[in-house]
Amino acid sequence: MQVNAERLHHPTVFTQSLYPGQRMPRISFTANLQRHVSSPPREVPAGTVREALEAVFAENPRLRSYLLDEHGRLRRHVSIYVNDRMIADRGGLADALAGEDEIFVFQALSGGR
Repeated sequence: MQVNAERLHHPTVFTQSLYPGQRMPRISFTANLQRHVSSPPREVPAGTVREALEAVFAENPRLRSYLLDEHGRLRRHVSIYVNDRMIADRGGLADALAGEDEIFVFQALSGGR
């Protein structure tokens, strides 16, 4: 399949070609992450967890450092679930997504008395 480069720069057109007439994967962040960096739930044009995160980072670059280390891997205190399963690839974030998938990003909490 050949992709017109102009279409890649227009997110609506690209999204429609990925998921014609279908819902896109939806990504949500826990309230404790949103307290530090605004990250409302949204649908993203993505085929992998990495692509979903990159779509969010494009709108909110500050969120990247909360979730990924300097090598682009998921930080130890962050967990990502697709539907009800924890992702398998914490380094490459290559877990596949389908249009109806729900992605949940959690940041571990610690502390106490």
